[in-house]
Amino acid sequence: MFTCDQAIGADATDLFNYLTGYSAKQDYQKLLVAPVNLRKKLEEFIQREIIHAQNGKKGHIILKVNHIVDQRMIQMLYAASQAGVKVDLVVRSICSLIPKLEGISENIQVISVLGRYLEHSRIFYFHNAGNEEIFLGSADLMQRNLNHRVEVIFPVERKEHIRHLRDHVLETYLKDNTHARILQPDGTYKRVSPSQKEKRVDVQSRLMRNPL
Repeated sequence: MFTCDQAIGADATDLFNYLTGYSAKQDYQKLLVAPVNLRKKLEEFIQREIIHAQNGKKGHIILKVNHIVDQRMIQMLYAASQAGVKVDLVVRSICSLIPKLEGISENIQVISVLGRYLEHSRIFYFHNAGNEEIFLGSADLMQRNLNHRVEVIFPVERKEHIRHLRDHVLETYLKDNTHARILQPDGTYKRVSPSQKEKRVDVQSRLMRNPL
């Protein structure tokens, strides 16, 4: 990301001082940094969606990562589902969470997109009662990423960028019917194919042709 945001610039300076051992920084203005505050902040964002849903508001979480295996994060997502939060997960590889279990994960959908390109982008979307927030970064939902590595997630703050990532990127991943596979409650994956009346959606090809 290229930015002139002075707070993020200051956070980046503090982060590099932390990496080199010249700082024991434990708080950042905008960056979410593992193992310092990333886990805590993600749990807070999920809990916030739960509270919104319990208060009768829309709750929606979309996570695009490579792996979901962290037990605490999985429990939080189960709790979100049980509270009525819609949870869409785009997980390329390992996913220990089991979707569509009655009374546990009925509101969770897990999609894996395996196409021409090896996916590495991580996107974290929280509806936040209409005040949408999106973060981009490097971390998967794994104990090694959240507890034992230095990982960074940064906020996307301009409304037009949030809309682009939500509508042009994340929603297209969720609509892919060419390379998508949907995780079933029994642990198997079901390949998605367009019907004769449906338009073919290939998210990787679409983003390659029109990334912006």
